[in-house]
Amino acid sequence: MSTITLAPMEGVVDYLLRELLTEAGGIDLCVTEFIRITDTRLPTQTFHRICPELKHDCRTRSGTPVHIQFLGNNPEMLAYNAAKAARLGALGIDLNFGCPAKTVNRHKGGAVLLKEPELIHEIVSAVRKAVPAEVPVSAKMRLGYLDSDLALENAQAIESAGASSLVVHARTKLQGYKPPAHWQELVQLREALSIPLIANGDIFKVEDAHRCREVSGCQNIMIGRGILRDPDLPVAIVASQQNPCQEERWARSLSLIQRFTEKVVTPPERQDQEHPYYINNPKRYLDGRLKQWLSMMSKSSTHAQRLFEKVKRENCLQTLSHMIQAAS
Repeated sequence: MSTITLAPMEGVVDYLLRELLTEAGGIDLCVTEFIRITDTRLPTQTFHRICPELKHDCRTRSGTPVHIQFLGNNPEMLAYNAAKAARLGALGIDLNFGCPAKTVNRHKGGAVLLKEPELIHEIVSAVRKAVPAEVPVSAKMRLGYLDSDLALENAQAIESAGASSLVVHARTKLQGYKPPAHWQELVQLREALSIPLIANGDIFKVEDAHRCREVSGCQNIMIGRGILRDPDLPVAIVASQQNPCQEERWARSLSLIQRFTEKVVTPPERQDQEHPYYINNPKRYLDGRLKQWLSMMSKSSTHAQRLFEKVKRENCLQTLSHMIQAAS
């Protein structure tokens, strides 16, 4: 059975967006934004801030499991914090070896570690030994840093260290997000590994998902920017709708945007106390996250483009909220 995982996009896919996107359906697993580990033993409140789902069996309101992702280069501290996350109820631990951000790489985190397969093995091994056997440990990587010469060595290092699955974004760090994603390069990795390989990169349409599976041979996929551009994409993929009604799909996406807006402007005292969430600055959050989301959706939807053009210069929280709720 093939699965669809919601990618851990730092600064984008937080608790609120995970809740709404999984309610829409089609997503089998979520991974949190990364928690950066240096030489610090993190307090419990940090885990609950990044992953409020810990208070609810580490699942979204709709029941979709959530795994917690860590990023860093210190095996001992990563192991300690992963073990603590497991004690708090994490259903799975994921390790980030794919982030291409310059600031992250400059501090020896994310994709820059793909230069050092031995260190990657040490990190995965330390975390695997620290976490209970029933809690899966997975990893996410790119094909490499400057090139893909070490892709197989890194993948095998992750597997031999005890990882239960591996996501590969089919580009190097140097390639960033420049199209195309090189799904064909996943074939040798999939054939060499005994653990599940999940394909990631450039899945924006139903057709992309089918072609990615065909080219890579990976039945399990992870989608990031594609879901932000088209929140209805996972449902369409599951239903294999090659040509779904665009009006119906926009109606479902708009409903998500409207619920997102409503939740942001709802004061804490009126929130569902079983699933409360805290947004420090609703105006800044809505103004930034909503417009960012609509901007991404505009790349694949004329409806979203029109709505974005209408609201992008509006800064008043209440006016912005009314404009979204009145959209059709």
